Amino acid sequence: MARLTSDFWVSAYLRRAAHDGLVAVLRRRGAREAGAVFVKLDRLDGTAALYGPAPQALADESGDRRFQLVLDADPLTVEDRIARELRFDSDLWLVEIENRAGDARLDVVSD
Repeated sequence: MARLTSDFWVSAYLRRAAHDGLVAVLRRRGAREAGAVFVKLDRLDGTAALYGPAPQALADESGDRRFQLVLDADPLTVEDRIARELRFDSDLWLVEIENRAGDARLDVVSD
């Protein structure tokens, strides 16, 4: 199955968050077709998490985007990590979502 483009996936993710009553914003637009998507989760309690693309080895056959937890820390530490990721990949997408329950609404895999 073909994978959705990054811009289409991000658009759908933002719509779903809004439908669920969550605040989610596009902080950085990346490469339209295949830019890596990172999601910062702000729990609104002084903690945050950063999710990034899961390695291809952990992908399933459906072609759906899967994520892994990159960092779970205070917001400033997460922002530092985002800055490092941007230096490495200037084509990445960055979405930020706020959810006190701590649910980023992503398909997250564990190692």
